[in-house]
Amino acid sequence: MKAMILAGGMSTRLYPLTKQVPKPIVPVAGEAISGHVMRWLTSFGYDEVAINVFYLAELVERTFGDGSRFGVKLHYLHERELTGSAGALKQMEGWFDSTFVVVGCDDLTDADLGSLVRFHKARGALATIGLVEAEEVDQYGVVILDDDGRITGFQEKPAKGTERSKLANTGIYVFEPAIFERIPAGTFYDFGKQVFPELLRDGLPFYAVKLEGAYWRDIGTPDEYRRATDDVLCGRVEIRGARATGVPKSASVASDARIEGPVRVGEGAQIASAARIVGPSVIGDGVRVGEGATVERTIVWNGSMIGARATLRDTIVGEHYAVADGAILDGEIVANEP
Repeated sequence: MKAMILAGGMSTRLYPLTKQVPKPIVPVAGEAISGHVMRWLTSFGYDEVAINVFYLAELVERTFGDGSRFGVKLHYLHERELTGSAGALKQMEGWFDSTFVVVGCDDLTDADLGSLVRFHKARGALATIGLVEAEEVDQYGVVILDDDGRITGFQEKPAKGTERSKLANTGIYVFEPAIFERIPAGTFYDFGKQVFPELLRDGLPFYAVKLEGAYWRDIGTPDEYRRATDDVLCGRVEIRGARATGVPKSASVASDARIEGPVRVGEGAQIASAARIVGPSVIGDGVRVGEGATVERTIVWNGSMIGARATLRDTIVGEHYAVADGAILDGEIVANEP
């Protein structure tokens, strides 16, 4: 069973965090987000996974290798230039020979993928979109359906009060190989702006279904990234094959340091005397928290250093970043930039 993870974008909405770390390996509770996606896919039997890489591709390959750590055989598509979501898929034509799944690299979800595929096949669909119901949809693509689940229209990020539906596009798609006939080769082509409107226009069997009871969040913005991390730490979504909270044996925590609430401490981390970590917070692998520092509701990526007596609240600290002694960061995003 085959699937594709779309991962070629530049991740500009997460700058400066992603100026040195590509979005597929942005950590959510200590695990690269696309690692969570792979484990989710393999839990439904998808053991052959393609991923397109472009921006900082070598870091993506170094992180995921052959995919075996995540239960999949990983196939890399190296794009010399960005070709859009559908354009990237087009380059895998011939590899897919039966019903297959496409998902974004930044989707954290526990959705029942099996039920989505069954719905797709029962309707004899060419393409099917997984949906979630959202209170506010002004930041999402909205899908309008008839009573049978057939798509009748779209709205892209409708202004509040103008939405015709509360059903948001998750970017989780099921396709038949015939979809390739709808994507021209050698050009930039996008699902949302071109393929899907054309399927609708031509009256092809194009469906969508609400993923009942599903958790889903796109971590592509800082606010959504924070919410996804909090949801993992607080148990609102269960991640597969990874530790959500706790302190590993390899970490060093001073006897008078305090850890309060849901906190994940990474491998080899060091928390010095009189430091205080208040959850929901993540202290990444190899992070050093200095004496008397306070870290509240904060995400610290791998290899960073928090100076003595520094105070961090509601902050994200990028990889290998040094926070100065005595610094005060409140609601900040800081990261090294090339």
